[in-house]
Amino acid sequence: PELKDLNSSMTTSEMVREIEELRKDCASYTEKLEMIKSATNHVTPEEKEKVCSEQKLYCKEWRRRKRMATELLEAILEGYPKSKKQFFEEVGIETDEDHNVTLPAAV
Repeated sequence: PELKDLNSSMTTSEMVREIEELRKDCASYTEKLEMIKSATNHVTPEEKEKVCSEQKLYCKEWRRRKRMATELLEAILEGYPKSKKQFFEEVGIETDEDHNVTLPAAV
């Protein structure tokens, strides 16, 4: 068993090559990290706040419009002889649920 383990392990020259490759990888990753850290194009807190407030506004509007559309469709379906699904197919309405779309979580 020991011989089998020794035969399947790496030789010294293979180990040296592997260490060199890992050092090169490490150096390239260190370079990338330094470039990221030294980047001057970070988002300012004002920009971030603006984007977050816009997202909240759009989500609020999405909810409001969805509620209005749902109420309107419910009113139409009260006097409609067929099922809701059949009505949606006939009219060509696609819902968020049909496409597995959900509102983003509040930030």
